[in-house]
Amino acid sequence: MAERQTTRRFPAPHRATVLRTERLTPHMVRVVLGGPGLARFSAGDFTDHYVKLLFPVPGVTYPEPFDIQAVRAEMPREHWPRTRTYTVRAWDPGRRELTIDFVWHGDRGIAGPWAATVAPGAEILFNGPGGAYSPGADADWHLLAGDESALPAIAASLARVPAGVPVHAFVEVAGSQDELSLDVPDGVEVRWLHRGERPVGALLVEAVTALELPAGTGQVFVHGEAGTVKALRRLLRVERGLPPEWLSISGYWRAGHDEDGWQSGKREWNAQAEAEEQIALATR
Repeated sequence: MAERQTTRRFPAPHRATVLRTERLTPHMVRVVLGGPGLARFSAGDFTDHYVKLLFPVPGVTYPEPFDIQAVRAEMPREHWPRTRTYTVRAWDPGRRELTIDFVWHGDRGIAGPWAATVAPGAEILFNGPGGAYSPGADADWHLLAGDESALPAIAASLARVPAGVPVHAFVEVAGSQDELSLDVPDGVEVRWLHRGERPVGALLVEAVTALELPAGTGQVFVHGEAGTVKALRRLLRVERGLPPEWLSISGYWRAGHDEDGWQSGKREWNAQAEAEEQIALATR
């Protein structure tokens, strides 16, 4: 009997329309998406929901209706849309509006310049959402830490932390002008770390290292630059001995790499970090 061949099918991407944009800080731009193309979209289970935006290569025309399988099968790789991953800052199911906050560093990259210049009425395709984390009601304390790239997820998480539960929140940004007003439970204070000319992540590692963790069962969310995350993962797993089921830790980006380069090596990077931790744990 001939072997049956199967082809993985991907769901059709959502087609969103830009409704409005807002400059939140010198380095962050908010884009609100909507339109009938979001009829199938839903989010809300997790506070780290993310979507994968598809940016067309300039000068390339894609078939309509858009079919990523057809694009990958029939077009050269350099013509494939560029994928950029962004956290869902908010989803309003009643108005069917999706809010995404973009870190902006001038003309560098693809998504930041797009967010800074896009006009209402423009369309963009995206896939998702994915996600896995949200603050649990059964935790005795929470630790949230990250740089600007993790700020949308940290902000969404702070709004969902049960009242009265101790929270330690650290956000590293370029300077005081990059702080945002956040919805936080009573008694919770966000510690903003202004890096200035320091390397990305240095202040974050110092702050978490100096933190005396509370007693009881914790829940930890640490995301941001990969090197920083690797250092904090080792600190929490090896030196502090926190069990892996307490932790949501991942590198959103890696210094010196665009998303294409980072994603292509992320699995290997994580496997190496896990192996190093296992060796360190075994020799404690």
